[in-house]
Amino acid sequence: MAAHLRDLRYFAAVADELNFTRAAERLHLSQPALSKQISALETALRARLFDRDRRQVRLTAAGTVLLTVAQRLLEDWDDGMAAVADAAAADARVLRVGTLTSIGRALYPGVIDHFAKRQPGWHIELRSVGWGDPTAGLHDRATDAAFVWLPIGADDVDSEVLVTERRFVAVSARHPLAGRKAVEFTEIIDEPFVALPASAGPLRDFWLAASQRGGKPPHVVAEVAAADEAFEIVSSGAAVKLLAEGNAVVYSRPGIVCLPVSGLEPARLAVAWRRNDRRPAVKAFVSACRDTVADNAQS
Repeated sequence: MAAHLRDLRYFAAVADELNFTRAAERLHLSQPALSKQISALETALRARLFDRDRRQVRLTAAGTVLLTVAQRLLEDWDDGMAAVADAAAADARVLRVGTLTSIGRALYPGVIDHFAKRQPGWHIELRSVGWGDPTAGLHDRATDAAFVWLPIGADDVDSEVLVTERRFVAVSARHPLAGRKAVEFTEIIDEPFVALPASAGPLRDFWLAASQRGGKPPHVVAEVAAADEAFEIVSSGAAVKLLAEGNAVVYSRPGIVCLPVSGLEPARLAVAWRRNDRRPAVKAFVSACRDTVADNAQS
């Protein structure tokens, strides 16, 4: 039995985290399923890759050797697939743009217009990406540029802030605070919260206002990867959810009330791109975003 790229990705994630639970969260797998895959890989290779007990996970000598091989193979494969995708996109004159939430704010139509002027014959393909990936597809090269919320915690991604907005809280229309015009963060700090997946890292912390809690952990009752699921939970009264002011308008619906929250730093919507990506179409998209923001500021 030969090892497949998927097996090597699973192995590399565990080797990086040295923790099966964290690696499983990163891979969006259950911990038992990941353990089963690693055991199958060890059987196929006839080598123990990890020493593990209740306290820690360590690479064996065989695991250390495989990690060097796996990293090189995965990097070569990812680079090759990225080159194929880039060539296909250039041939079709398509720019793949990721987004984590609905954009709104009169941004997108303006960006399309300015991009068309800068890149005649090209068109934008907007891709919705789950909240577990704060880079909106940039990290795994599924997208060429993206609208993201900061911070994203990715050293290989550059960004430029387009919009700065107050943070709001979405509560059930039956919540005791629903009749208020605004709230202090201290009034909701102990509320049950909806959270982004753990893989969202610093972005998850931002939308839980972790830095404003004085070290006290938030009460998280659910992790969600998309807006519809989040606001379904909020409307049920099971939890509250922080969101940006513009999204309070975009996601307005019956059963939910959105209130401005004081005592929190603002949210920042940005355009993002891979740092080493110098393709003209990507640069044109970033410039189109700047042009649109300038137009909106003058109107």
